[in-house]
Amino acid sequence: MRKKALIILADGFEEIEAITAIDILRRAGIEVITTGINDIKVQGSHGITVIADTTLPSIKDDFDACILPGGMPGATNLASSEKVNSILTEMNKNGKIIAAICAAPAIVLAPLGILQNKTATCFPDMQENFSRKTIYKEEAVIIDGNIITSRGPGTALLFALAIVEKLSGKETCRELKKAVLSGAPPD
Repeated sequence: MRKKALIILADGFEEIEAITAIDILRRAGIEVITTGINDIKVQGSHGITVIADTTLPSIKDDFDACILPGGMPGATNLASSEKVNSILTEMNKNGKIIAAICAAPAIVLAPLGILQNKTATCFPDMQENFSRKTIYKEEAVIIDGNIITSRGPGTALLFALAIVEKLSGKETCRELKKAVLSGAPPD
């Protein structure tokens, strides 16, 4: 069965992080649905407007993964959405993949307790928002159980590939790394 991923976009999202994840996951054959919080037109932090597939109130499907691009004020806008918080809490409770990059781990996941007793990373200095029960590491991507975190725009490709590997397996990831000339180790 084809895996499904939800990518939530909020005004002020980091464009590289969102578009890289959308592109890489779709290349891997994963069904990707993009959603704006209240509108399908969502403006990134660098003035690029993206047309999402749908809006958050319309989301009814069951997803295998939820992906949160960072950026500011994008991460703050994600965190202030009760619907986003509800989706993340439910997905975490069910062991579904939650992937967050840049500011999103610290601004969105940490306050919900999703990073409790986990190892995680985020944009430099934002780890101050992590609780003492989160182990912070300065690595490009960290996978701890169902949680994938990453540092920022420069790690977006590695982040997306980690999501692909978690959803579709090592072989699919290996083939994709080669196809896109990622330069990432083939594993």
